[in-house]
Amino acid sequence: MVVLGWLGAYLVANILSGIIAAAAGYDAGEAPMWVLGLSALALWIPFVALLVSMSKRVGTGNFAIDYSVRFSPVDLLGLPIGVLSQLVLVNLVYWPLREIFPDTFTSTDVEERARDLYDRADGAWLIVLALIVVVGAPIVEELVYRGFIHGTLRSRLSDGVALIIAAVWFTMVHLSPVEYPGLFSFAVVLGLCFHFTGRLGLPIVAHMAFNATGLILVAT
Repeated sequence: MVVLGWLGAYLVANILSGIIAAAAGYDAGEAPMWVLGLSALALWIPFVALLVSMSKRVGTGNFAIDYSVRFSPVDLLGLPIGVLSQLVLVNLVYWPLREIFPDTFTSTDVEERARDLYDRADGAWLIVLALIVVVGAPIVEELVYRGFIHGTLRSRLSDGVALIIAAVWFTMVHLSPVEYPGLFSFAVVLGLCFHFTGRLGLPIVAHMAFNATGLILVAT
């Protein structure tokens, strides 16, 4: 059910995103921020619709309960967790890879996608970029990969297996192999945040802080 639901939402999301890009007359690598903003909404809406539908059909009908959408003041610990994951964890993960594969895992290659997004935003569009990267993406991705996938799998599998599957799933969907080591390591951190608190508050805050730190790094 999880796999089929996710695949359906993923296909619809990419079809809608492709239609928007084609209608605007831009290739994916050249689209301006307004197209990227609409494409992000097109990617997110099918997944949110999936979660709502699944909650009503096989859950309690209460979205917050079914996907552990709860927050607590202690979830502010996600701020240092996200910042340190971006500044320390990611660098530790890539350090040996850069020693072994110096031409593959360069900082330029790892940061290429984020830098490309930043270079296409200026003025007020920087606010739109921040809303997409720092607010929208962390919320939707945590709902899908921790609240839905991790939350469902841990009721069927062991906690560790559910965490790793959700982390691998989250990593692979980004479709950027050079980013996989850093994304996977951070996805494990997010999974641990979800596992130990039983709610999405901490992983959402940590994800927001991680993305915000990455955006600041490419901007400086």
